Amino acid sequence: MSITRRQFLKVGGSAAAVTTLYSVGIKPSAEASTRSFRLHYSREITTICPFCGVGCGIICHVRDGQLINTEGDPDHPVNEGTLCSKGSSLFNMASVYDEQGNAVPNPHRVTQVLYRAPKAKDWEVVDWDWALETIASRVRQTRDEHFVQTNADGVTVNRNPAISWLGSAMVNNEENYLFHKITRSLGILNIDHCARL
Repeated sequence: MSITRRQFLKVGGSAAAVTTLYSVGIKPSAEASTRSFRLHYSREITTICPFCGVGCGIICHVRDGQLINTEGDPDHPVNEGTLCSKGSSLFNMASVYDEQGNAVPNPHRVTQVLYRAPKAKDWEVVDWDWALETIASRVRQTRDEHFVQTNADGVTVNRNPAISWLGSAMVNNEENYLFHKITRSLGILNIDHCARL
């Protein structure tokens, strides 16, 4: 059977139209009456993708305090709605799928502050206040012990070679600017970022 180009385009266009209508929720009446649109009654919250630091916009759909969907933000100037493979799988950071194919909260996601004491084998749960105070005191102690005011030639350098800093892709430019000011005020020279290629 031979098929002309015009017939091929008609059949292909019809199939694409039916597939598109079905995927956006326009379905035969029997199924449509029993199943509602999955994002119905959800609230849209915009955020930034946490993976590489490019700053792609993400729309998170939340219902009853639970994340139910993530997708690219078409109004965001960086990605204009498109996402890479990592950004497309962002929903799977918070959820996994059970045997029936339903999304359930990821049981391996860390939701508390964990601390492992030096030479200990197990992690223990601590509160945020203790963790922040401990981090601040250890940074201060390390800075005081290893701060170098002048080098061997007597030149003022004001640096701290004992601490390094790793930046974050989860913050905006203004926050990264403040972090950089903090690191320079501590005399940190070893500054890097998780998105450096």
